Amino acid sequence: MDDLDAIGRAIINGLQGGFPLDARPFRTAAPAFGLDEQSLIYRIRRLLEHDKLSRFGPLWNAEALGGDVCLCAMAVPRERFDGVAEHVNAHPDVAHNYERSHALNMWFVISEERPEQIAEVATAIERETGLNVHRMPKLNEFFIGFRVKV
Repeated sequence: MDDLDAIGRAIINGLQGGFPLDARPFRTAAPAFGLDEQSLIYRIRRLLEHDKLSRFGPLWNAEALGGDVCLCAMAVPRERFDGVAEHVNAHPDVAHNYERSHALNMWFVISEERPEQIAEVATAIERETGLNVHRMPKLNEFFIGFRVKV
């Protein structure tokens, strides 16, 4: 799977923000792509396995649910990166952990049910790793959709 075919591109574009909320969402969504339920599931699995998608799942608006989210970054020594990533990723509240080519080379998002829990998780990560967690709370919200040419 070197390149995305037209169906793969249509799946990526078509399921963003429009995934059916019912008992059999893949069965409901599949006909729009000329597929059956199992074929759609297979195609999504292949997109994930071949790194065409990094994740497939819901993105909850924690703030609308009374919680909060916070972008965080850490300066992690190269030789400790994998071990620190394990500590950070062990927290179920952490999502979107990425390595960057920057002094702050580990970036992640903490999502919580209660806003005060952001500080609790960041402090726990600092205690576990001995490294500072730079917290960058959201000031403005922007929606950036990802679309590929069909």
